[in-house]
Amino acid sequence: MTTSATLGKRPFLHVEIRRVPLLRSIEWLRRGWEDLRQLGWASVAHGALIAILGAVLLMLGSTHLYLIAAAVTGYLLVGPVMTTGACELSRRRVAREPLGFDESLQGVTRNPESLMQFGAVLAAIAIVWFLVSAVMLQSVLHAPTPSLAVALWGGMTEPVNRSQILAYVGSGAVLAAIVFTLSVVAVPLIIDRHASAAEAMWASVKATLWNLPAMLIWGALILVLTALGFITLLIGMIIVAPLLGHATWHAYKDLVPQ
Repeated sequence: MTTSATLGKRPFLHVEIRRVPLLRSIEWLRRGWEDLRQLGWASVAHGALIAILGAVLLMLGSTHLYLIAAAVTGYLLVGPVMTTGACELSRRRVAREPLGFDESLQGVTRNPESLMQFGAVLAAIAIVWFLVSAVMLQSVLHAPTPSLAVALWGGMTEPVNRSQILAYVGSGAVLAAIVFTLSVVAVPLIIDRHASAAEAMWASVKATLWNLPAMLIWGALILVLTALGFITLLIGMIIVAPLLGHATWHAYKDLVPQ
């Protein structure tokens, strides 16, 4: 009789990646829009919840420009995990399973441990952003971060020049690119094939690097649509958030052969 030292452990999930055409992301958005139209209120409800969360963060940070920037960036950095419900709805539509808001919440329960680990990674990146941006403002850009009193009651009077703004935004863009690279197919892979967080992130990195031109366009589309959501005071985010969630599912189906 023999025993295995790996009893109770499964091997690392090696995911194959398919190459896609340069403008394939436009098709992902088209399919995502079709999902949004067919799913109706169940999909829009997720967008409303995400928009409300964004509004709360902006209100909490509205007393200081630094806090506003930190809130917006942190919101975007953890954004991928907030699309779980929309991805689950798209998965269910393809599988012809019951559709509805309550059913979409089951996406969180399909692989909760991996989703929590992935969310923790995104949250850690957001925390790093807060810390790095504070150091940058104080040490490199010579612009003060807000005191507790200013954070609570407002009163920002320090001028910020163009170079400071560009450096601040640039550093946030670097972290946003990292998050994008780690999350291209992460959430759908976690809920569809029960991948671990590490497996899902590694598959996302491979999908990004093997389809870099197409991924640059996909990232630019995400940036433009998200900007529209914020420009409309987050009202547009009610549509943009679930649209991107559904499109992410279709990106996964194209990039990862089943």
